[in-house]
Amino acid sequence: MVRLAHLTRRAFLCLAVASAVVAGAPAHADDASAWQGVRKAGVLRCGAAVAPPYVMRDPKTGEYSGFFADLCRNFAQNVLKVKVEFVDTSWDNIVAGLQSDKWDLSMALNDTPEREKAVSFSAPATDYNVSFVYNKNNPKIPKGAHTIAEIDKPGVTVAVMSGTAQDKAISAVIRQAQIMRLPGNDETRLALMSKRADLLADANITNMLLTEAHPEWAATLQPTPPLAQQEVAFGIRKDTPAADIAMLNKYVGEQVKSGAVDRLIKSSVQAMLVANK
Repeated sequence: MVRLAHLTRRAFLCLAVASAVVAGAPAHADDASAWQGVRKAGVLRCGAAVAPPYVMRDPKTGEYSGFFADLCRNFAQNVLKVKVEFVDTSWDNIVAGLQSDKWDLSMALNDTPEREKAVSFSAPATDYNVSFVYNKNNPKIPKGAHTIAEIDKPGVTVAVMSGTAQDKAISAVIRQAQIMRLPGNDETRLALMSKRADLLADANITNMLLTEAHPEWAATLQPTPPLAQQEVAFGIRKDTPAADIAMLNKYVGEQVKSGAVDRLIKSSVQAMLVANK
């Protein structure tokens, strides 16, 4: 099961970011050597691939929310003093779009050795690992399961968002079960809820949303040892000047230390739970 106490604690840390950013943004914008292109354009472009509660998008209004969206918005408005623009993308293109200058920052990007070859990373806003949600009445999943070996069996299907860090993580350890790769979070959840998939592999915080929204049937397998323990940060282009990276890192670090990120996470989780009722 997800360690709710730990996740809630992490959530509180992330949640603090929004409040702290708005209330006391650092005056880095006076440094004329940093983020000059963004200031000249008057807009910070944030690459947005949906993964609740990190990045969320209202299908009716197109408005973005989630704690990484709040971080990007507040960095633009309160630090760089520019507008923010969220650019729709997918997890398959989140790195390539950044490299080709389609946006200035990629949000909620897992810092992996593979990605470090292509882009740079800010200081981490939170951490990440992969968990699995399943229907507690599913006879294929042993009660009390806590290892990959207990679910990696023929006849078991694991749904995952294609191109994500969790896709890469389970692809490295799943040998016998079938991996069902789908384009988005809605599709993977639907596959689990319709019983086309036996498990859903996703980020620990994201899966917490699902289990808390559906406690009557949803349970979580948190692998031991943790699967794909990583840091989650902003992705930035390799050619970004050191002064620009330092400014972004100072901003992120202040938000984590102040508790703003935790508050943002908690707020995003609560918003998701309300929306799913």
